[in-house]
Amino acid sequence: MKWEETSRAMWYTGNNTWGSAFRAVIVENMDTSINLTSIFGTDFVGMILLLIILMTKGWSLPARRKESRIILVTIIASIFNCLADALVSLCDGRSGATMRYISIIGNTYLYLYNLLVGIAIIYLIVNHIDRAVIPLQIAFFTILGVVELTLLTLNLFYPLVFRLDENNVYHRCSYFFVFLLAGGLLILYGYTYYFVSKIKNPSLRYFPVWQFLTPILLAIIVQSLIYGVSLLPVGFALAFTGLVICLQNECIYIDKLTGVYNRYELEKFNKSASLFKQEEIGVLMLDLNGFKAINDNYSHEEGDCALVAFADILVNVIRSEGIVIRFAGDEFIVIIRRFRGRKLEEYKTRILSAVDDYNAVSGKPYKLSVALGGDIFPYNSQEADFVAKIDHLMYEDKEEYYKEHPKQR
Repeated sequence: MKWEETSRAMWYTGNNTWGSAFRAVIVENMDTSINLTSIFGTDFVGMILLLIILMTKGWSLPARRKESRIILVTIIASIFNCLADALVSLCDGRSGATMRYISIIGNTYLYLYNLLVGIAIIYLIVNHIDRAVIPLQIAFFTILGVVELTLLTLNLFYPLVFRLDENNVYHRCSYFFVFLLAGGLLILYGYTYYFVSKIKNPSLRYFPVWQFLTPILLAIIVQSLIYGVSLLPVGFALAFTGLVICLQNECIYIDKLTGVYNRYELEKFNKSASLFKQEEIGVLMLDLNGFKAINDNYSHEEGDCALVAFADILVNVIRSEGIVIRFAGDEFIVIIRRFRGRKLEEYKTRILSAVDDYNAVSGKPYKLSVALGGDIFPYNSQEADFVAKIDHLMYEDKEEYYKEHPKQR
């Protein structure tokens, strides 16, 4: 149906809004032919990519077993998605009850896949960034799931989302736009959540969500507007390929326990330092006082909790002004980029204040205490130059603490 015909139809029915006209363009397609060669080709490419990830165990993240399971299940579902897409495309327009049942079941699976895997990807993003999904987010995912599952169930008895005509040709129905809207909302939520979180935690640059959401977004747009083009299966395959590459790359530079950078990032920083010879950096070394006592008295698991809490404090204080590195054990280094003559004492005060705020509300049977030392260095200083100095300054601070708390040595 052409745009002029759609507009005229909306006018005569008394509903000539642009929104209804646009929906009609999506629902009634200008061309109902499909290119089987193109569809089989894209589905084959998508399936090969997914099988490579599956066989090479690119989905396996030793420190994140929950995320690994989610990725594994969604990759297997995506392989079946490629097969189902090819199968329903082959059955489209072919007569017979068998072909009709295969088309109904297959298309229902494709819609169900887009819903559940779309939610799983956004859930994975949120959980990866914050290590938890709050009840409000779960409610959002649940509402989307219930609405779309209800529509798909009703569609088995009355065509709301899609239908097959007397020749078994697939057609989108008026409620197809609900799935289109839900997919757009999920992707928009993923983009927004990532970019807002990245302001608070710059280490997320090793988890560039936009890179693996974009193939899905482009596939949705093209496939929604052009009937006969099937890009979503390969779009999801490209998304998972990007996702596992990002996660594996992140494992190189991110400390598995605390989520901040590890020493590899410090080495990388040193290699790039010569590019900024005219600038200065502020460098702090921090160490938890009495950390051994926490491990001995409350278990090593509780010691890990203390490290995670302290890392979170540093990330929230420093934000995008610098980087937080877990140097070794309970020792952390903070590098403040482009220092430009600001006073280092300002950051020391902010960190100590944040530690006090945490202790006031943590409810833990112990209190966090931190020794810190730091100085200002030229940007092109090498690791050995500034680590030795700030380490000495930090231990001077620690010795003062232990003079007052000898039992915590």
